[in-house]
Amino acid sequence: MKASVAGAPVSFGVFELTPEGSEVVASDDLVDVLTETGYTGIDLGPVGYLGRGVELRRRLQRSGLDLAGGWIQLPFTDDAAFEASLPQLDETLRIFSEASELGPSRLPLPTLADDGSPARRSHPGSGAEADPLDEERWSRLITNVERAVGRVRAAGFEPTFHHHAGTYIESPHEIDRFLAAVDIGLTLDTGHLLIGGGDPVDAIERWGSRINHLHLKDVDVAELRRVLAAGGGMREVWSSQSFVAFGRGDIDLAAVMTAMDAHGYDGWVVVEQDVLNSPDAAIAAFRAERGDDQKVNREALRDWV
Repeated sequence: MKASVAGAPVSFGVFELTPEGSEVVASDDLVDVLTETGYTGIDLGPVGYLGRGVELRRRLQRSGLDLAGGWIQLPFTDDAAFEASLPQLDETLRIFSEASELGPSRLPLPTLADDGSPARRSHPGSGAEADPLDEERWSRLITNVERAVGRVRAAGFEPTFHHHAGTYIESPHEIDRFLAAVDIGLTLDTGHLLIGGGDPVDAIERWGSRINHLHLKDVDVAELRRVLAAGGGMREVWSSQSFVAFGRGDIDLAAVMTAMDAHGYDGWVVVEQDVLNSPDAAIAAFRAERGDDQKVNREALRDWV
């Protein structure tokens, strides 16, 4: 497989929902772990975490990592909120441009995602029942995604769209409908697809020609089901350690990678082991645990990339 493997700040508890006041793994420490472990790329994480401009370029150049992509969550079903979010989109695209001045072997993929709703985020996997999307909001979602896609391409990048638990594009049916309506590649996320009721290997057979980005994670299905049965939402899923190192969960990694290889996949494989650390986590021990997991994850992919 010609793919490249990237790590992600979310695997170290660094993302938009990290509890305020929590100590987090320092960006240089995180970059060093990924470099030493054999990754060739890194996802952006929260805007500013890896720095901006010269600081970002120096951090990437020192480590030899390329920027693989970055999460851009936008309120596509609300016209006013979407309009207000466009400066956020433009700022993130500028960061991609700053990182790309180094001439990477692969350009980063701006990873668009829907914002969902509180009801959907509280009922991952059953969003269509908790908060059905009517035709008016569906139409707004499609129109605004197309606007965002045009903005990304005008900046010189190819976008990708991330189906995500707790949003309006969650289930296989919703993904099917979305892909039929919008000209954009798909980020296949093995963990979020499972939450949404899908099977990753079936998904590759179904959407393989549209997949231009891969977020790869393993899932402890028994733990996930426990959290959801107790009424947990996405925050509880991320806090529960439902996402585990490869080989410790129920995703058939070999089947997924073999299917992607059969489709001739040539892009980023972003390893994501989403965790949400508690505000009182001992950061040194937490960093060591996350680093050990990323070694396991990288080694598990050696047969393919």
